[in-house]
Amino acid sequence: MNAYDIIFKKRNGGELSREEIEFFVKGVTAGDLPPEQAAAWLMAAFLKGLTKKEMVSLTTAMTHSGEILDLASVPGDKVDKHSTGGVGDGTSLVLAPLLSASGVVVPMMSGRALGHTGGTLDKLEAIPGFRVDLTADEFRRQLSSVGCAMIGQTAQVAPADKKLYALRDVTATVDSVTLIAASIMSKKLAEGTNALVLDVKTGSGAFMQKMKDARALAAAMTAIGNGAGVKTVALITNMDQPLGGVAGNALEIRQAVEVLKGGGPADFCELILTLGAWMLVLVKKARQPGEARKSLEPLLRDGRALEKFRDMVRAQGGDPAVADKPEALLPRARFQGAVPARRAGYVVKMDTRAIGMLVSGLGAGRAKPGDPVDHSVGIEFHKKTGDIVRLGESLATVHAGSREKLEEAQRLYQEAVVLGPRRPPKQPLVYGLIR
Repeated sequence: MNAYDIIFKKRNGGELSREEIEFFVKGVTAGDLPPEQAAAWLMAAFLKGLTKKEMVSLTTAMTHSGEILDLASVPGDKVDKHSTGGVGDGTSLVLAPLLSASGVVVPMMSGRALGHTGGTLDKLEAIPGFRVDLTADEFRRQLSSVGCAMIGQTAQVAPADKKLYALRDVTATVDSVTLIAASIMSKKLAEGTNALVLDVKTGSGAFMQKMKDARALAAAMTAIGNGAGVKTVALITNMDQPLGGVAGNALEIRQAVEVLKGGGPADFCELILTLGAWMLVLVKKARQPGEARKSLEPLLRDGRALEKFRDMVRAQGGDPAVADKPEALLPRARFQGAVPARRAGYVVKMDTRAIGMLVSGLGAGRAKPGDPVDHSVGIEFHKKTGDIVRLGESLATVHAGSREKLEEAQRLYQEAVVLGPRRPPKQPLVYGLIR
């Protein structure tokens, strides 16, 4: 058995055996497989697709490529949430402390910026001193003492996925249903949680732009999760426009603090409560989502969720004062500039993927693995789909590190927002549930 034959077989549309996929994953993990061969296999899998059998074999092999965290010593019900990625999607920053304040344990293993989407770890690292590289023992201790922790993949957890994840980002092989499903679920099955709520995005800013693809991904992941004994549901949510009011690492931390203080954009808060309600239902802290939602709302108003955020930041080496004065502690971009509307009308469409690439190009994301990230840059959204706009009125504010990048982003943002004479029909935030 060798890598060439496996790549050749997949390139020609053949179904790989469990042993062949395990051989490939072990080679990636050990570093025996050159990056160019791993990239070639990813492209073959992307173009030809993976069968259900191959997807399960890949997920299992990546899960067992490293340590499977044992959280049996951590008391309490354990539930996680994962998003397939979008623009302005910083819901994890609020959900971890919110659900912890409600009495459940939230072990979150998150990722970095991928393609046009932001990364939770990059956002957290905008907080001075915040550590995302906790060891497994530190992770368990924090979950026991605080009730939530947000970390990156350790070198021991699903190391094959960590390497393939970075390669997918730079080889245009991100938006594959089967590769995304295997990647996400290998980490989730390795982190030791009892229940999982998946936020599967669809629309112009999602990896799964078509509804049928989003449903296929949701079905694949829920099947993998429930089949492995992890209670799993998936919500199909709207990413035809950015979520919330900002996109960019420090800007999204600032917004998260605002939400934890009882404020924040309406669509962002609505999705927080919807996802959080299902997280409580899965661990039987509530019978119905409506009941669960009513128990979560006071935690945002009375400061208990904000206090959990403070505790989590402190435990992971960050400055807890970010919960009280984020403007003073978070990095600020050197240049800010408004994006004026070139005509009057209604916002009828937003090219959310283009906006995400714009934010990444400002420095919030990466062109290749290991690139530094500028935590200060991003965009504030002043007008979103359905809003009326006057000639010259500001559509957004760009936060940039240089005058050149500011001017380029202003031009690109104007091109990404379409104005028209009539208000478009209102779209739902949540399209449906896959159980």
